[in-house]
Amino acid sequence: MEAAVHTSGLRRTYSRRHRDPVVALDDLTMTIGQNEIHGLLGPNGAGKTTLVQILSTVLLPSAGTARVLGHDVVADTRAVRSLVGLVLGGDRGLYDRLTARRNLRFWGALHKLDTRSARRRADALLERVGLAGRADDRVETFSRGMRQRLHLARGLLHEPRVLFLDEPTSGLDPVAAGAFRRLVLELRAEGRTFLLATHDMDEAAALCDRVTLIDRGRMLLTGDPARVGRFLGDRECVDFTHSDPALTEALALLPDVSDVERRDGTGWRVHTAGRDGTRRVLAWLLERDVLTARRGEPTLEEVYLRTVGDRGMRV
Repeated sequence: MEAAVHTSGLRRTYSRRHRDPVVALDDLTMTIGQNEIHGLLGPNGAGKTTLVQILSTVLLPSAGTARVLGHDVVADTRAVRSLVGLVLGGDRGLYDRLTARRNLRFWGALHKLDTRSARRRADALLERVGLAGRADDRVETFSRGMRQRLHLARGLLHEPRVLFLDEPTSGLDPVAAGAFRRLVLELRAEGRTFLLATHDMDEAAALCDRVTLIDRGRMLLTGDPARVGRFLGDRECVDFTHSDPALTEALALLPDVSDVERRDGTGWRVHTAGRDGTRRVLAWLLERDVLTARRGEPTLEEVYLRTVGDRGMRV
């Protein structure tokens, strides 16, 4: 089966006057299968948005190739545009002084849908994303969650098979974000493929079949979000509950322990150097009457932090 998305040696640089060029993507090779929700993770400036722009034919690559369902994004631009939908976060791509219905009809005209088809598709999508009751209200009166629903409806107007979501739940409250994610899962069940660029580790873990972590334009890892802990080698975790600070201080000094961090309340997480170390830590805790402990692998968020590094607010 043809991959939904495939890039090979993809590179994008931005020239700067009297300064060295900025490398946004650097020899990026990745594959996304059809009917997959694929997460794209990375810090600000990692190249996520640049990749989405190239795949959606908004931006040309400097080198390498990118294909969507077998079509080259440079040579077969028109075919690619008919196959992909772009869902942005925030206010980009919507016209505040138009109603939701008129926004969709306008975008339908840009996709060269005939008037009847554009009206039918717009009405059906407004119903599906829960905006039928506000279809004739100006977008400037919409909440952020309603805008995101309208963004998704806009991206689906021409019935694309691959959708690129760029921070689609940024700024949404938990209820609105949950509803948006359920709708994505429904659309995947209909046979669509998603590339989700996000900073939300919980969202990526809950939605994605696989994730790819990039930094400075290069791929660092790709895999199942539930099993990415293996990229940290033999490192394992032990979670336990205890209220005695002296115990955790003594635990941190054990040779099998890499570090100890506080979780919620009286919860703690110990990072060990391997499976044998985990057994010894569990035995040590049991000897000290800690009866609620369990072993596990590092979470997606921990892998992200340890792979990318602690750079604070720096880009």
